[in-house]
Amino acid sequence: MKHPIRRWLIGIAVALLLGVGVLVWVVSARLPTDDEVAAKIAEGFEKRFGVALKVGGAHWSLLPVPVLVLSDIATDQPRPITLRRATLRLQLAPLLQRVIAVDEIEIESLVLPRTSVRAFRGKGPKPQEGSGNVVALPAPWTLAPVPVELLRWRDVVWIDRRDISLAYDGDVRFDPGWRPRQARLERASVTPPVRLRLDRQAGQDRWRTRIDAGGGTWNGVSRLETLPDGKLQFSAELEPRQIDIESLVQAFDRRTSVAGKFSGSTTLVAEAGSSEELGALIRSLHTRTTFSVQPATLTKLDVAKAVATAGVSRGGTTQLDELTGTVDTQGTEDGVVIQYTNLKARSGVLTASGNLKLFNRKLDGEIAVDLVDGVIGVPLKISGTASDPELSLTGAALTGAAIGSAVLPGVGTAIGARVGQQVEKMFGGSKPKPKPKPAPRPRTGPRQTP
Repeated sequence: MKHPIRRWLIGIAVALLLGVGVLVWVVSARLPTDDEVAAKIAEGFEKRFGVALKVGGAHWSLLPVPVLVLSDIATDQPRPITLRRATLRLQLAPLLQRVIAVDEIEIESLVLPRTSVRAFRGKGPKPQEGSGNVVALPAPWTLAPVPVELLRWRDVVWIDRRDISLAYDGDVRFDPGWRPRQARLERASVTPPVRLRLDRQAGQDRWRTRIDAGGGTWNGVSRLETLPDGKLQFSAELEPRQIDIESLVQAFDRRTSVAGKFSGSTTLVAEAGSSEELGALIRSLHTRTTFSVQPATLTKLDVAKAVATAGVSRGGTTQLDELTGTVDTQGTEDGVVIQYTNLKARSGVLTASGNLKLFNRKLDGEIAVDLVDGVIGVPLKISGTASDPELSLTGAALTGAAIGSAVLPGVGTAIGARVGQQVEKMFGGSKPKPKPKPAPRPRTGPRQTP
């Protein structure tokens, strides 16, 4: 089976791609110096990828086990990809039989700026014609059935388009065919932990999937399939349970306008052609989550203020008994598009519904607030950014009178005041009633003498 994940998993550890070639050269030719090993790796990298590579240090040994250690590596780019240390440990017995079998690859402090990584798109290793092998080895050299037993990484940092740096730790143990037997990926130094764990089920292309996030769980099953047209499809069905929204997004250095714990269900699908890289699989990723948050708080929006003042509202909070809906995410070349549909909010006898789009941090959506016993729908527009959202009345609904005539023609200005009153009441924004003034004491005249 031809899977792009085969090329990617080897490509994660550039040291493997280049180090295997060096060790083949070591055993089949002569014993080079450390400087010659470093020069050979830099030369091979530039020839394969078209980008110069600086190798600060290289050290190798054959006994008691073959080991290659690379340090202080950097690509020659405006914003270089850097690697503090990579260690490869091979099995000696297979090596003497001209078979490459790696016990462990360990990656320490790898920094991956997004713009620099994009320069390598389409330049990854290609399978040998008719063999499906990722690394083209000179005859009679071959790869073992499990070329890499364990890949481990620590402090691998991804820098995104907004210059946000996120560090990850993790490891993968492989079965034949580059199938992960067990895998772990987690955000480094985050509390509560955000962690993904995969366990393969009885040799099938199914994995028990466990995610810890926001103090809750997001568990289910993941699958890997080859479709009739030859494309690779990755899918998952997960069940989020009691995940704290603020904690989850803060773990990825983001902010949210909604607070509370959500539960629901998630489906995930990604597809890529057999000749494409894993990046294409990730960019095609589509997720859909139906959710319920009980209770919920809009932490940066005051719905009552937006309606009562008939103007633009920024800041403030809105307390909700429940918020439900569906969120779809779709990867694109320019970022992830997030669509919220069938949004429904409830606060006492008040309800609201609407839709919202979030792309590159910009908000665009509308909601209708139903009040006065469900008879009146007040249209509100959501705009601004994720960190500074805005609520405003739409169209002609710019004053209390306009609201009345727009949503219930003929009622007039009186409805505007009623709308404002009801919104304040439903969202808990009503002011406390002033204490009644004490009744004045009755006046008494001069005392009459009998």
